[in-house]
Amino acid sequence: MDNFILKGDIVFSKSMTELEISESSFAVCENGICKGVFKTIPEKFSYFPVKDHTGCLIIPGLTDIHLHAPQFPFCGTGTDLELLEWLERCAFPEEEKYSDEAYAQKAYSAFVSEMIKSGITRACIFATVHTKATEMLMDMLDKTGLVTFVGKVSMDRNSPQSLTEKNTDDLKNMLCNIQGKYKNTFPIITPRFIPSCTDEMLDSLCEIRRSYSLPVQSHLSENPSEKELVSKLVPDSDFYGQAYDMHSLFGFEIKTGERFKTIMAHCVYSDDEEIKLMSKNGVIAAHCPASNINLRSGIAPVRKLLQSGVPVGLGSDIGAGHTLSPFRAVTDAVQVSKLYQRLKDHDARPLTFAEAFYLSTHAGGFFGNIGKFCDGYMFDALVLDDSASRPLYPMTAAERLERYAYLFTDNKGIKEKYVNGKAVYLQNSV
Repeated sequence: MDNFILKGDIVFSKSMTELEISESSFAVCENGICKGVFKTIPEKFSYFPVKDHTGCLIIPGLTDIHLHAPQFPFCGTGTDLELLEWLERCAFPEEEKYSDEAYAQKAYSAFVSEMIKSGITRACIFATVHTKATEMLMDMLDKTGLVTFVGKVSMDRNSPQSLTEKNTDDLKNMLCNIQGKYKNTFPIITPRFIPSCTDEMLDSLCEIRRSYSLPVQSHLSENPSEKELVSKLVPDSDFYGQAYDMHSLFGFEIKTGERFKTIMAHCVYSDDEEIKLMSKNGVIAAHCPASNINLRSGIAPVRKLLQSGVPVGLGSDIGAGHTLSPFRAVTDAVQVSKLYQRLKDHDARPLTFAEAFYLSTHAGGFFGNIGKFCDGYMFDALVLDDSASRPLYPMTAAERLERYAYLFTDNKGIKEKYVNGKAVYLQNSV
């Protein structure tokens, strides 16, 4: 059903700082595209079926622009470790298991099931180095109707032998095999991070990116020990981000003048030079507050990134993060920004709820026109039943949404979910 109308209390971001509220109104979807929000249904849409959700909140879909699907089985454990030790003791041993296709099938099935029930409508996802398991994950995700970018991870140094590749041939073969195969799921170039990729691998990934016109995702300045390791491994770089830029994997290629979408996760310790280059190249920062807390990485300077012109989206970073709830990412982003202002930079104004909501629904611009119920935007929507948290006095729809985000971190209350105008989750049908 691509032509329909949702009725309810509609909330979306008018701007980064202001919410648009339309209570008891109608959001119109035509051929998967939003045609606007109206107090009464325009005559030209009068024949569209109306799904009446009076009393419920209707908001745009939320995004997760950084997570590791193979780490889902152990999320919520190992949170007393720091990044490099956590990789050795938790992440790498789990990812080694995905050479077993039976295990991959079981683990990814559980992950995809939770994705469907969550508030996530679009996501950027790391898989493992294993091509068969990665294609299995892409097959599963494509069938859900969620819009996802999935990366076969590339690593050729400082990794367990079973996760270390000699070259990028497996990635090339996989991209050839899946070309034109999927409708909703797409590949993305995914060097794990600089410590696990030699110059040769990064150059090869750049060639593949250029050949297939693909976006890039990786990690950046997450942890002090990680940054120190990068400076030793790439002494010719002045800062971490430059190590990617030297291989044209940082949003811009000097030779051709080509710009391409790039997501760098964390950016907790990005200095002024790095932030300047991110802004210049259009690199999107994936802010992952829960993960940064759990692995004691620190707090990303989100206000500084935004003021410097760096686009920012939110990520769960499963499994260093411990929940797939994008609402939890929104509230965590607000909370850690308060600590950053109190403990790190007194001039860094904390994020408001409206700003954090904007970051989640707009994803730093990675997915294009999403996050609003405005004419021409893709129709991604969540219908939320917040009746279980209603107080004894009236609240505006904006207040109810904020309350929902803080109280419903377990995905309860999600009645329906739409992506590009198609229902991907209906509570009553599960």
